[in-house]
Amino acid sequence: MTAEDALFARMETRSIPAAAVDWDAVYVQQLPGIYNFFRYRVGDGPVAEDLTSITFEKAWRARARYRRDLAGFSTWLLAIARNVAVDHYRAARPQLPLEAAASVTTGSTPEDVAVRRSDLDRLGALLATLAGRDRELVALKYGVGLTNRAIAGITGLSESNVGTLLHRVVQDLRARW
Repeated sequence: MTAEDALFARMETRSIPAAAVDWDAVYVQQLPGIYNFFRYRVGDGPVAEDLTSITFEKAWRARARYRRDLAGFSTWLLAIARNVAVDHYRAARPQLPLEAAASVTTGSTPEDVAVRRSDLDRLGALLATLAGRDRELVALKYGVGLTNRAIAGITGLSESNVGTLLHRVVQDLRARW
């Protein structure tokens, strides 16, 4: 039984309400994946942080509606994150470009920072040329670290189609690198 299953196994029974789940543990476990999803979608920085916090707030408010029999918790939380991302783009608020991530200090040498900045600029420019669906697939695969099967469940595509599309996108990005 995974940690996620252990955290939410109690939600299956009617005797323990959803409010009894250890939400601190849920937050610690799910935060990196959700934040990385937004980093790939909107870039590093305050916008990704804000969207991550909105996602967890919405999940908290809707915790009583979570149904384990329909989807795993991480899938449910990621569906909320996707909706938050859609709302963000619909609102057409200004966003930080991926290139802004290059200015984040890592304690590296100036040469390392320059190389990283150059690579991030280049990657950001390449990602910006991708279609929305392709960017989302890349964000789910490499930002969140989901399997093709999990991505298929979220997007409604077949697992084979997800693999094929990701392979083509990665090949295209490598060819243009």
